Amino acid sequence: MKKQIKNALVPKSETSIAIPTYGDDTSLTSYIRTISQFPILSAEEEYEYATKWVKDKDNTAAEKLLVSHLRLVVSVAYDFRNYGIPVQELVASGNMGLMQALQKFDPERGFRFSTYAMFWIRAEIYETILNNWSIVKIGTSANQKRVFFNLARAKRALGIMDGNLSDEQTEKIAEYLSVPAEDVRRMSTRIVARDLSLNAPARTAEQDSADMLSNMADTGTSIVEDSERNELLTRGGVLLKKHFANLPERDREILKARRLSEPAATLEMLSKKYNISRERVRQIEERAYNKLRDAILAETMGKNDDE
Repeated sequence: MKKQIKNALVPKSETSIAIPTYGDDTSLTSYIRTISQFPILSAEEEYEYATKWVKDKDNTAAEKLLVSHLRLVVSVAYDFRNYGIPVQELVASGNMGLMQALQKFDPERGFRFSTYAMFWIRAEIYETILNNWSIVKIGTSANQKRVFFNLARAKRALGIMDGNLSDEQTEKIAEYLSVPAEDVRRMSTRIVARDLSLNAPARTAEQDSADMLSNMADTGTSIVEDSERNELLTRGGVLLKKHFANLPERDREILKARRLSEPAATLEMLSKKYNISRERVRQIEERAYNKLRDAILAETMGKNDDE
């Protein structure tokens, strides 16, 4: 079991039950054998220990409550063993969920701790599977998670064996799961299309052992193109500064406020500032912009002609 569970408990000098640790040096079989030694609590014992933990932060009571439910975590983890994640990792995640359930549990509501903890255990395991399924985050909404973990079951129930779903099949599954068809379509595609390493071997006509990365076309710009672009940007900045300074002061201020500021000033704001109509502000802005553009184009074209 993860150390966080023990660390989350209130420190106490002596405890009657030690929580079994579970790490790289402990096999799953050995771990299961160890936790199977702890007795299953009755409803009365469960309520007693939970009450002592909630009211008095009794560390011993909390440990007894936790270790009696470690088998539940393993059982839930095995339900998700076909998702490509080692059962050991799923157990570790489920134990974290068990710990969170302990922190949130209220025995006065009348629920068994196992019933309440089940939701937290599953939630942690869900997150572990989704986070390890792809480097691109998937299952970001409740509906998408519902599709991810129930798609196979829905397809079996509806007798659908196809990998690629038709529109009609997608609609049937969406209705069966009570989710939008678009979520079914998107998640079914993501589930089938797993991540592929760019260093994975890719057979080509010329090479048998080349990897995918070496066969990808270079879509980046060349050094020459980058240099030309940077030169144009630098030259454009110089011309803008030069001809902008030649505009009348009010034209400069209005053009700057309207097109070179963030956020841009409104016509109403400038009309009050200069005591003119909004239409007049718009006319000045347009006139200043046209003069600036024409001056820059004229100098640019003139230099190009000389060259």
